[in-house]
Amino acid sequence: MSFSGKVKEELFEHISSSRHCRLAELGALVTMSYDNEESLARKKIEKLSDILKINPYDEEGKKALKIVDNDGNYSVERILISKNCCKQAFIRGAFIAGGSVTNPEKSYHFEIVCDTKEKAELLIDLIKDFDIDAKCIERKNAYVVYIKDGSMIVDLLNVMGAHMSLMDMENVRILKDVRNRINRKVNCETANLNKTVSAAVKQIEDIKFIEEVKGLKYLPNGLRIIAEIRLEEPELSLFDLGQKLNPPLGKSGVNHRLRKISEIASELRRTI
Repeated sequence: MSFSGKVKEELFEHISSSRHCRLAELGALVTMSYDNEESLARKKIEKLSDILKINPYDEEGKKALKIVDNDGNYSVERILISKNCCKQAFIRGAFIAGGSVTNPEKSYHFEIVCDTKEKAELLIDLIKDFDIDAKCIERKNAYVVYIKDGSMIVDLLNVMGAHMSLMDMENVRILKDVRNRINRKVNCETANLNKTVSAAVKQIEDIKFIEEVKGLKYLPNGLRIIAEIRLEEPELSLFDLGQKLNPPLGKSGVNHRLRKISEIASELRRTI
């Protein structure tokens, strides 16, 4: 089963304890159903209707659900979702009716498809009441309310009551974060290693150039010694190079001497 399917299955089992929240969720399921073939939505409508003892499609049921008929396009009055708990229930119903969420191992994308712009705007307003930033895009004569931020999707799963799915997603996010940090560290270390190798290659090229045109005795004694060690052991780090000297020299001192050798090589290249 897909991650989206698991979330819906969990939300299907979630039944609010209060009647007003049950009415809010049922109102969403009835009015927000974009795909009428969504079997889980139909089952939840039947389940809540049975619990509430109402028929959401007759006049009495529509009155209880505060459903408004706008030329065959049904919506709910705001009074049905005035409480925060009812807003949560409504969002849950809307998701079961026309929502989906991608597998977090692949990407972060949550959406609910609405058949009118007004319904999409209502849903965005409700979601924003929980400090979650949802956006809307028009797609094939439908309006899609979507969220692409992983942490906000987690927050919305919590709002809807999908706590098991929330934990699954958080575990994936933690693993992805650890992998990304490890990759960044490895990339940084690789970049530093490449930089060190490139510097060592350049140093050896300069030393060999000086050796060919003037001989290493051309260098002052302190520079000549470190040049000879660099040629003998090209893989050594600056620190290890310094430890080969007597007395030992720190990294900055070694780096200073190697820069001087590079300057001498550059000057010789200009004059020869």
